[in-house]
Amino acid sequence: MTTIQDRPLSGLLPGRSVAYGRPHRDGAVLDLFTSWARRTPDAPALIDGGLTLSYAELDRLADGIARQLAGRVRPGDLVGLCLDHSAALVAATLAVARIGAVHLPLGPRPGERRLRAVAEQLRPACLIGDPALLPPAHRAGRHHPVTAPGATGIVAAFAESADGAGTGTDRADAVRAPRGTQYTVLTSGSTGLPKAVAVGQTALGALLTWYRELTGLGPGDRHSLLIGVSFDPHLMELWAGLTSGAALSVAPEAVRWDPAALTDWWRTAGITVGVLPTPLAEPVLDRPWPADLPLRHLTVGGDRLRRTPGPDVTATVHNAYGPAEATVTTTVHSMAPGAEHGAGAPPIGRPVPGAIVLVTDENGRPLPRGEAGELRIGGQGLAIGYLDAGLTAERFVSAPDDLDGTDRVYRTGDRVLMRADGVLEFLGRLDDQVKVSGVRIEPAEVEAALERDPRVRRAAVVARPAPVGGAQLLAFAQPVTEGGPVDGAELLAAVRPWLPEQAVPSVLRLVDGFPLDANGKIDRAALLKAEEAEAQQGAERSAGSGAPGAATPTERTLLRICAGLLGRSDLDPSDNFLDSGGTSVTAARLLAALEEEFEVRLRAPVLLRQPDLRAVARLVDERRPGAAAG
Repeated sequence: MTTIQDRPLSGLLPGRSVAYGRPHRDGAVLDLFTSWARRTPDAPALIDGGLTLSYAELDRLADGIARQLAGRVRPGDLVGLCLDHSAALVAATLAVARIGAVHLPLGPRPGERRLRAVAEQLRPACLIGDPALLPPAHRAGRHHPVTAPGATGIVAAFAESADGAGTGTDRADAVRAPRGTQYTVLTSGSTGLPKAVAVGQTALGALLTWYRELTGLGPGDRHSLLIGVSFDPHLMELWAGLTSGAALSVAPEAVRWDPAALTDWWRTAGITVGVLPTPLAEPVLDRPWPADLPLRHLTVGGDRLRRTPGPDVTATVHNAYGPAEATVTTTVHSMAPGAEHGAGAPPIGRPVPGAIVLVTDENGRPLPRGEAGELRIGGQGLAIGYLDAGLTAERFVSAPDDLDGTDRVYRTGDRVLMRADGVLEFLGRLDDQVKVSGVRIEPAEVEAALERDPRVRRAAVVARPAPVGGAQLLAFAQPVTEGGPVDGAELLAAVRPWLPEQAVPSVLRLVDGFPLDANGKIDRAALLKAEEAEAQQGAERSAGSGAPGAATPTERTLLRICAGLLGRSDLDPSDNFLDSGGTSVTAARLLAALEEEFEVRLRAPVLLRQPDLRAVARLVDERRPGAAAG
């Protein structure tokens, strides 16, 4: 666990809410992988089911992809990877770094219209993925096959410039990242378009050095590759494995939805070090900890952790906090196995090496310890900025004149408190931004996506606490008066391609108009209050009528469980779980509830393949103990 050094600051009295991580150590990124490929060429580098690639094999695969891109991609060009966890993803990440280009992880399903908007805004030199899923300009441009074990139909696609003058290195309109950028990631933007954060090589190298020291990661270890590709902790887990001599082990899709399947996989795959998003970690920690797991260290992040590990947990659990603008992790609170860590939410801890944290008032001045304010971050881990200079100037501001060690700080918008011992406690957000399943979402981005639909005159999006923890998005749409009736389910289906999965509202209500506050703005509190009143009335109606539409006791029980998980009182057996607002988090909770209620253990892929809740209930009945005899 990292330690803290509180250094006296010129003009700042002792007891102010300012803390320094211990001095950081610089660390290489690509050079460390190359070094391991030479020192231990036969050691496993990547394990994906039945496929194992050694360091030497992965090195050669990356070289081959780099040669395909060379001459078409320049250092500093953006290369978007539209790939899921695979040998192709890992090799392409290495290849992009090898030619000095900038890695932009987009994931396999970023949404067709969202990807098109990103391509038009950032104009990457190249997109790597399935050509059928790429934007029109890249589908119509030049394609070069990308060869990797287990990958078929993957291409490096080069779009023509807007004037048709060229592709790849010839494109005069291509956006180039600042010098020294290692990768860019997208975060939600209030303008309706995502913001691209540029993170430097030195910041990533320092982070990886700290993480390897924290976990003891090294040769012989197995590190999970599980975090969603477009989520910036993915970069930490991928590069941590490749720079330590350990092996990356690709998590099967099913374990990302099912806590029981996840811990089973940890055991069978021999995972010793792993990272989990908070929404998946919490149900894992809610369950009895399985015996004989090889897992030594588990880092949890992305959202507020609401519980501490129990005394049966045999791994050290690290509660990590950090925005993408500060290179994945800024603070950490480590909880040793077998110890008593208290009840409730653990703190977010102390700064990692090289980080400077300060809790400030609205004018940016550090507050006394024990007073709540905005968390600002400075030091080694700061990103270079956004690829938009105006956005950078808004959030990356000058440090207080009497603050040593950094000339700028990032305004997180998070409300925190620094205790007398220097430990930070997370209290919430200061603005409208919310976290859904660990991903930061600007409601304005969702509103803008809805208002792109010609059937929508105006939209408003509000967040409420989700029944299973975290936040849940509710959308209210005012249809245009012309054109006939509008269906809310159709609007939700139409908005999905514009948004990441976590930003799709759980509920969409059609309204004739919006309540306004005293300033003439949409009164979101009134919208939420009306929705909660309607939900309460719906729950009372359902309780009195015994779940209308349910034909069997299992259907009635299933509807009751799903209503509680999704915060929906209007569910019907013909509704689809995902279309009704289900997510990976609620799917995991549903699996656990079905196992407890019916003694039936379903796997996530089986559950999610069912067309509606009636089919889920039928499947439960078929698999209940004694069903065959009945």
